[in-house]
Amino acid sequence: MSAALVFIVDPLESLKAYKDSSVAMMRAAQARGHAIWAAEQTGLHWHKSRVAIHATRLSLTDNDEDWYRAHETETRALKDFSAVLMRKDPPFDLEYVASTWLLSAAVREGAKVFNAPDAIRDHNEKLGILEFAPFVAPTLVTREPQAIQAFIDEHRDVVVKRLDVMGGENIFRVRTDDPNRNVIVEIMAQGTRRMVMAQRYIPEIKDGDHRVLIIDGKPVPNCLARIPKPGESRGNLAAGAKAVAKPLSARQREIAEALGPTLAQRGLLLIGLDVIGDWLTEVNVTSPTCFREIQDQTGFDVAGAFVSALETHLS
Repeated sequence: MSAALVFIVDPLESLKAYKDSSVAMMRAAQARGHAIWAAEQTGLHWHKSRVAIHATRLSLTDNDEDWYRAHETETRALKDFSAVLMRKDPPFDLEYVASTWLLSAAVREGAKVFNAPDAIRDHNEKLGILEFAPFVAPTLVTREPQAIQAFIDEHRDVVVKRLDVMGGENIFRVRTDDPNRNVIVEIMAQGTRRMVMAQRYIPEIKDGDHRVLIIDGKPVPNCLARIPKPGESRGNLAAGAKAVAKPLSARQREIAEALGPTLAQRGLLLIGLDVIGDWLTEVNVTSPTCFREIQDQTGFDVAGAFVSALETHLS
C-alpha cells in the first residue's frame, strides 16, 4: 500500500537531519514506498468548506547535509492525504491550539491525523503526569507564589517550570537558601498570572533524564538517557546533555506499560515519557524525539517501528 503522508513541521531548513526524528520518519516511510509531503503550521487553513494546507512533495536523500529535494507545491485538503502527522514543535501557544482546532475539523471531514489533535489538546506535556499520580514525585501546580514558597520550604530542593515550553527552557532548580529564590518565583508565577509546576528535585538526574518512547501503546525496548553536563541540572539535549541509549529498566517498563494502552486508545500513536530515577516527570505528545539517537546507538529501527504502526491505522 502506497500512502501520501503530509508532515506538519518547522521550516525544513531548521531541521537537523542527522538527529531529527521527523526526518527519520520521512526516510523510513519513503523506504516503504510512501509519498512524502511537508508543510508548515502557517499553511494550515479553512476555505471553501474544507481544511487545507500548502504542502510540498519531497524526495529524501541519505545525506544529512543535503537531505531533501523539493518538488511541486500544492494546496490540498487534509482529507486527501492518507495521513497527517502533526510534528510542529512547541511552544504550545494560541497559534498551536488554533492549529489543533483546524486539525480536529479536518478529522470530522475524514482526515486521519496523528497524534489526534483532540488528544494533543487534552494532554499538556507537563500536566499529563497528574493522571498517573502513583508514578509522580511530590508535585505542585499553582499560580500562587506563596504556595510555591511553602513547597520549597517543605522539600528544600525543588524544580520549577513553565507549562508551555520545551527543551529545558524556563526550568529552574531552587533550594531553600538560594539567594535568587524570591525573584525566580516572582518571574515564574508573574504575580498570580501564570500557572507553573514545582516538583521535588530528583537527584537521580545525574544518571540522566530518560526518554521512553511508546508507539501505539507499546514501549520501544531502549530509552535515551540525557545526562546533564557538569554544573547543569537539566537533562535536555538542547541544554547540552549527553545522550546515552540504554535498555529499559524494570521501573521504566512498568510505567510505560501502565500508561501506553490508555493513551493509545485516545489517539496518541507516539508518546515520549520522561523518567528520572523512579519518577515520571513529563508525558510528551506534540513532537516526541530521540529516534535517531536510540537507532544509531542500539540498531533498533525506531522510525521503521513507527511507520509500521502508522500503516496499521491506514489500512
